[in-house]
Amino acid sequence: VKYTLKQQRWSMRSPYFPARSVLFRKEANGVTYRVPALLFLPRSNSFLAFCEERLSPSDSEAHLLVLRRGTFYRNYVEWEDLRVLGTAHLPGHRSMNPCPVYDEFTGTLFLLFIAVLGHVSESFQLVSGKNVTRLCCVSSTDGGATWGPATDLTQAVIGDTIKGGASHRGEWATFALGPGHGIQLKSGRLLVPAYAYQIDCRRCLSQLCQTTPRSFCFHSDTHGSSWRLGEAVPGPDSVECQVVSVDAEDGGSLLYCNARSPLGCRVQALSLDRGAAFQPGQLVPRLVEPRNGCHGSVVGFPAPVHLCRPPGGSPAPPPRPSRSRHWTSCSLRPGGDADGPPGRPEPGPRPASPAGGAGLGPSPLGPPPRPAADRSRSASAAPHATQAPPPHATQAPPPNATQAPPPLNATGEPGQSPGNFLPPTWVVYSHPTWPDARRDLGVYLSPFPRDPDSWAGPWVIYEGPSAYSDLAYLELAPSPGPPSPAAPPAMAFACLFESGTRTAYDEISFCLFTLYELIDHLPGRWAAPRPGPPDAGRPHGPLAAPRPGQSRGRHGDGGVAAGGRTLALRKKDKRSGMCTVC
Repeated sequence: VKYTLKQQRWSMRSPYFPARSVLFRKEANGVTYRVPALLFLPRSNSFLAFCEERLSPSDSEAHLLVLRRGTFYRNYVEWEDLRVLGTAHLPGHRSMNPCPVYDEFTGTLFLLFIAVLGHVSESFQLVSGKNVTRLCCVSSTDGGATWGPATDLTQAVIGDTIKGGASHRGEWATFALGPGHGIQLKSGRLLVPAYAYQIDCRRCLSQLCQTTPRSFCFHSDTHGSSWRLGEAVPGPDSVECQVVSVDAEDGGSLLYCNARSPLGCRVQALSLDRGAAFQPGQLVPRLVEPRNGCHGSVVGFPAPVHLCRPPGGSPAPPPRPSRSRHWTSCSLRPGGDADGPPGRPEPGPRPASPAGGAGLGPSPLGPPPRPAADRSRSASAAPHATQAPPPHATQAPPPNATQAPPPLNATGEPGQSPGNFLPPTWVVYSHPTWPDARRDLGVYLSPFPRDPDSWAGPWVIYEGPSAYSDLAYLELAPSPGPPSPAAPPAMAFACLFESGTRTAYDEISFCLFTLYELIDHLPGRWAAPRPGPPDAGRPHGPLAAPRPGQSRGRHGDGGVAAGGRTLALRKKDKRSGMCTVC
């Protein structure tokens, strides 16, 4: 009887979801916000959340692009009010599909988008074979505070590929970008994902056009001063897509493309020449698509391998987790302490928004930098004294739950990595998880993205109607002070996604979660891959499957992460309705 009651209590617990903030909400007059795009700028510790402002949820009612900027402090994101990007517009056209990309070399932010004539729908362009879409770009040199005028790149980049009246195979009926973030390669090349509907044939009498969707990339090797058109994925059918630069285990690199498809599951394709051309695509059966598909997002990050054993020495003991339960001080890396990266000013305080505004008030800890006395008082707070967060501030996950695993050598044993070792790239993917509806947004993890069967998941991070999403990767310092091999940066992700209670287009939400929150909530007994022979030993450390009786981290639980680390989980404040870190 005791066992039965225990199992019943466990089954009644709610799943664990990351704390969520609503950044864009459907208005009473019908104005709707759709198609999110997210970018994180490490230099300024800031997020840029873009989306379309539409007069209704319909694609043909799109209007302008809007932006909200968020500054990441130690344990939350403070969001500015919504801004309309007035320059990202062509007269007589509607702006759609925001695709931001940041040039780390020049500090320039590019926002590419499409401008579609009037209220002409995509379906009309497909059946008529007459493209009315333009490729446009605006740029910013101050992190998105101000934007330059729009530039129409269509003729210079695409040229006669979309003549409209032409009738030979390979021309486009229409095209679009991403949507979502673009990337920059180590070589400096900027890549923006895109797709086009290639005309297969025309029917002269009925004027109906037959098309095939193909994903591809626009790229720039001149820091955005000029752009070129890459070759499309040969097949199967692929539509909206995103790309990731993948460092392989053997030291090589390639470009990975993950695309929407009407075939019931995602399509992936690889490029060995930095996106100029792609190999034939593969179906990914584990990543299911609802009917007609849905946009998904991918982001890459270095596998969590770090040094813990000196040459000829014994393994260093893992860092002791902090057991404090007050707000944890966490900052962004690389090279920064708790108050921000050296050599750059700390993000300054922002005034509280007027009543009813979308802006945020000041942090309960005070906007950094703070006096030393305040810093000491926060660090020595009582274990159970939880401070209330500012309204609508998005909480950062507790870094104590995100320590990286021990390093592995070529035989699969803990040891020191070679000095020239480059960790392979893992990939996280977000997408609705239902096969027949846009519901229950989930995240998946792949340690070998080249293998279509390597995906694990999903961990559902939002239950209910949900659709398009965009991911960003960031690093959190586990404690104040300079970087240390014994205390590697924690790996975290941000997700901007369409959500709602009645439909998936009621709002656009933002959440943060760590890699080990993701690993801890993947279904089954997933464990990180280990280099070396298959019998190198059982998985160990934070990536190992939990022992019987360990908590999987649910709301209201003092969960224990795999490896014995205490997770400081979020609890909901009854007065403010916000989720806090306790």
